[in-house]
Amino acid sequence: MEVNSSPFKIILGSSSMPRRKILAEMGYEFTVLSADIDEKAIRKEKPEDLVIAIAEAKADAIVSKLRTIDGQLGNAEPTILIAADTAEAILNRLPIGDDIKEADPTVLITADQVVVYEGAIREKPSSKEEAWQFIKGYSGGHCATVGSVFVTNIKTGFRKGEWDRVEIYFHEIPDEVIEKLVKSCFHLMVVSVVSVFGMVSYNITTSYIPFQVEEGTVLYVAGGLIIEHPLILPYIKQVVGTMDSVMGLPKALTERLIKEAL
Repeated sequence: MEVNSSPFKIILGSSSMPRRKILAEMGYEFTVLSADIDEKAIRKEKPEDLVIAIAEAKADAIVSKLRTIDGQLGNAEPTILIAADTAEAILNRLPIGDDIKEADPTVLITADQVVVYEGAIREKPSSKEEAWQFIKGYSGGHCATVGSVFVTNIKTGFRKGEWDRVEIYFHEIPDEVIEKLVKSCFHLMVVSVVSVFGMVSYNITTSYIPFQVEEGTVLYVAGGLIIEHPLILPYIKQVVGTMDSVMGLPKALTERLIKEAL
């Protein structure tokens, strides 16, 4: 896809490689901004309420961070900020400060996702053993992903979040495949470090390199579920919904909320 020629920039803050891949597929060039919160401190009974609440908390944390940093945006172009999950980027200095009301529109987008299995909410597995149990439970059955996208226009105060749900049905998954999934490496997108407004950030391309995650990539995703993983793909029976939503960032919802916020 051709690079989006929109007058705004996108800044992504996420440890989620699939979300970065999705934004690249949408034609955006983007850099990275981090957001870190204690997600476990936020509890809701309904998965839809939980993912919205966590995404909103991420937005609050980033807005607070931005408002306390000295400096001015100056003549910078309108910027979209995107944050999701525990981020890798390190924020050195992003000038917004007291002149935010004078600045061009800045839209903050946060996201979160959980897996629902037999009515129970599953977040990231706490261990390899739990990841194994999660995936074993999906074998021959089904689960659902519930993901949120939350937008905040920092200049106008506009805030809106919505969620998307996808049902996933599985064939029987052999134990040896589950074992490989828990221990496997996965292909990550090529990331190059750049600096924007004095901030360490990352440009994302659609190329891939092998990257070994010591305890298994499935430990870093909700429900230990990576249906795009080459080991699990043959055992996917049916997906009722979109793959981009399963991967953490529904394209249509994201595009619509961006337009509503601007």
